Amino acid sequence: MSGNDEQISGSGSGAWSRRRFVQLSAATAMSASLSSVAHADEASSANTMIDVPFARRNPRVAFIGTGGRGTSLLGNLLAADGQVVALCDVVKSKAEHAASLVVAAGQKKPALYTDGDHAFEAMLAKEDIDLVVVATPWLWHAEMAVSSMKHGKDVAIEVPGVCTIEDCWKIVNTSEETRKHCIILENCCYGYNETLILRMVHAGEFGELLYGEGAYLHDLREELFSNAGEGLWRRAEHTKRDGNLYPSHGLGPVANYMGIQRGDRFGHIVSMSSPQRGLDAYRKEHLKPSDPRMAENYLTGDMNTSLIKTANGLTITVKHTVSTPHPYDRINLIAGTKGIFEDYPPRIYLDGMNKDESFGSIDNYKQFQHPLWKKEGELAKKVGGHGGMDFIMLYRLLECVREGLPPDMDVYDAATWSAVTPLSVASVSKGSAPIDFPDFTRGKWKQRTVSTIATQV
Repeated sequence: MSGNDEQISGSGSGAWSRRRFVQLSAATAMSASLSSVAHADEASSANTMIDVPFARRNPRVAFIGTGGRGTSLLGNLLAADGQVVALCDVVKSKAEHAASLVVAAGQKKPALYTDGDHAFEAMLAKEDIDLVVVATPWLWHAEMAVSSMKHGKDVAIEVPGVCTIEDCWKIVNTSEETRKHCIILENCCYGYNETLILRMVHAGEFGELLYGEGAYLHDLREELFSNAGEGLWRRAEHTKRDGNLYPSHGLGPVANYMGIQRGDRFGHIVSMSSPQRGLDAYRKEHLKPSDPRMAENYLTGDMNTSLIKTANGLTITVKHTVSTPHPYDRINLIAGTKGIFEDYPPRIYLDGMNKDESFGSIDNYKQFQHPLWKKEGELAKKVGGHGGMDFIMLYRLLECVREGLPPDMDVYDAATWSAVTPLSVASVSKGSAPIDFPDFTRGKWKQRTVSTIATQV
């Protein structure tokens, strides 16, 4: 699972563009600056978006970005009977391919917007769009989310959300001002194991929670150096920042277990990085000496380890590596006074379970299987999308809109999970100093007590 793909895709031949890389690198540097850690002085005067329901309707959906990730999401949304009315991508052939999928699903050909980087603005001006899905390079997420909401659309942005603390406040303030939702498409919160363990946590099976751990440990070296797809832009992120660049896959489920923004909140973060060696070693082995990529200077340490302390005293470890040999692993650990669960492979130990203190199988706890997986699990596995979690996520999103329910994860989750990256960068740059999290809810994080995914029936 490597996140979202390209709206900005380079030339039609897929050839590497040094000029484009430099442009994106410069934009990354500007976007990554920690210009405002505490932006409360610019807070909107609007009411909170906590527990605000979607306007009830069968949403007309538009996509910005129809590369690999956008097309994957499109297929899952169509399988969930989502109605797609518009598609946007700067590479016309990608938009046309995505449109063919919509037509093959029995729907009318969607309108296409492919005229330049800002073609999405013309699309958003149309009145027949209710919900926008953004699956573009990370630097565009905030601009596209804000524009979507200002045009009266709810918006769902791909992980890792937005890039700076300033952008975190922008999506929060705009959501409150426009009364439109901005959610993060964190599919891992809808995995079979994650939803089952969340139900167990809510039922008290782990006792009082104490600590958790999440990670994104994934060897992406070949993809990062590809002359297509994410290789056209994602490697640029490693030239400008040293921190945890992709936290939410591992962190999102743990935040749900702990009720973050629902009775607890992230307090501060301490972050440290190992040296950077992996990308240098990989390109030395796989690229020609004359390749312009040999001149790039990578800053992101091969392993970033961040520690988060919550307001209630719980601790979370968040790790990130994509530039070294490593089997895929999100760790997905939660522990309390009565037991512990850890994934990859999934294993559980509850107090007194075995005399030899050996782990047991979560297969013995199928009574906690999430209702969405009971109802749609077989179809989800058939459709695919990271074992079915993509389908479950989009099925649930459509369900929330169609039934007029609040989103499972709201703009405050999107902002808080996104904030881990710039705050980790700040901590690393200051010798692993503690850095406080902004309170994007402005003190309203105690209004709820539990993730709705845990209580959904």
